[in-house]
Amino acid sequence: MKEEKTTPLRQRMIEDMDIRGLCEKTQKAHIRNVKHFASFLGRPPDTATPEDLRAYQLKMTQDGVSASTFNVRVISLRFFFGITCGRDEMKRFMQFHRKPRKLPIVLSVEEVADLMAAVPGPGLKYWAALGISYGAGLRASEVCNLKVKDIDSDRMLIHVDDGKGGRDR
Repeated sequence: MKEEKTTPLRQRMIEDMDIRGLCEKTQKAHIRNVKHFASFLGRPPDTATPEDLRAYQLKMTQDGVSASTFNVRVISLRFFFGITCGRDEMKRFMQFHRKPRKLPIVLSVEEVADLMAAVPGPGLKYWAALGISYGAGLRASEVCNLKVKDIDSDRMLIHVDDGKGGRDR
């Protein structure tokens, strides 16, 4: 892996992210996005003007960047300018894209029955796991970590510990 020289500005941003408890993956994404902005500018990112931000957002739009990517880059820049540089006024010039909301695909009763009938193996283990996953909308890792005590049959609730992002639900 290529070793990069850490500038004082990058080091300060890393320290700011550590203070706020951001995970390593998020930190790498923020650094990558600020680096992308700096390469667009051709100079250190802390010297950017509102017009530079506007040009960057316009370039992303013209390049057809997805709404998710656009918004993640803007969030990284908001952190960089607001926290690391202390330039909250720059946030006014950052816009978010709306992601189109699409309806989920819902299987028919027959399709669910066919899916459940295709579950392999003897016994109820896999059949129960797939049924709970689909019926409750759980992720595979959440189903794998379920325990008997997580199921409250009196209230018809399933308690999920440490779901996606370490959140309980």
